[in-house]
Amino acid sequence: MRVGVLTGGGDCPGLNAVIRGAVRKGVDTHGFEFVGFRDGWKGPLENLTMPLGLEQVDDILARGGTILGSSRTNPFKLDGGVERIKDSLAASGVDALLAIGGEDTLGVATKLAELGVKAVGVPKTIDNDLSGTDFTFGFDTAVSIATEAIDRVRTTAESHHRVLVIEVMGRHAGWIALHSGMASGANVVLIPEVPFDIEDVAGLVESRFATGHAPLVVVSEGAVPREGGAMTLQSGEVDAFGHVRLGGIADRVAEELEARTGLESRSVVLGHLQRGGTPTAFDRWLATRFGLHASDAIAEGDFGKMMALRGTDIARVPLAEGTSELKLVTPEKYAEAAVFFG
Repeated sequence: MRVGVLTGGGDCPGLNAVIRGAVRKGVDTHGFEFVGFRDGWKGPLENLTMPLGLEQVDDILARGGTILGSSRTNPFKLDGGVERIKDSLAASGVDALLAIGGEDTLGVATKLAELGVKAVGVPKTIDNDLSGTDFTFGFDTAVSIATEAIDRVRTTAESHHRVLVIEVMGRHAGWIALHSGMASGANVVLIPEVPFDIEDVAGLVESRFATGHAPLVVVSEGAVPREGGAMTLQSGEVDAFGHVRLGGIADRVAEELEARTGLESRSVVLGHLQRGGTPTAFDRWLATRFGLHASDAIAEGDFGKMMALRGTDIARVPLAEGTSELKLVTPEKYAEAAVFFG
């Protein structure tokens, strides 16, 4: 059997570990032959391929990014996109497709599976917002990087008696902000699921400052104020999946806090630092297991499925289930962090 592999969407620590796990298990155990499609769905659309065997996956376990490249190409937005993909798979002699990506990439895989393409998915997103799995790889790395960054800016905040507002990724789900905020002892955490009142935030900041310590505010890029609750946009542009570019909420919050409290406030945007570089041990472990089980699913002809972490086990769930809705921070989990606000 010849298997095509692609990685789509934003790059993410652990992508190479998935590729390595799938290829090693597929070649050594199942006798598969692999071909890599370059740059996400653009690869099968334009038949952009690269060799993908044991030699290519050797020593990529700890490497960040993806050796296959990525893009946010959406074949369903292009005339004849589905037919072009099917023709490309046939021309490359590909019998089955392994798609590694988040909501958008796996959403495309779901539609293609419904149209007869033999596809298997592996969930990838640092936001940890796919409902079908307990955790996605890349999330642990993003949280670790964010936590270290928040720990570092704390000393600057304390030295200069400033309010520091740190913006982390999280368009619709505040998992990174919640976990890194709790892990670093942040005094306020603002997430998309709970619109915030800037006056309440100012009160918490003043309360913290009154104890002789500098306040730290961690905010998801998609957090919105209760009054005039619109996301802060970096630009009006949208990608092929209709997503606008977010950015600037930290600047906005810092300006408002300084105006209301009179305390010097600064903002720090972590941006792409959160999803670059070497994956953590947990993400390497999880990504590798996803790759191993994906090869098994293909060998068993169990298509239209996504690998999922359930507890400590890897399960297979329908692709449609994994991408049907976002996994959001619950009020109960946010309340745990709120104990430490102020």
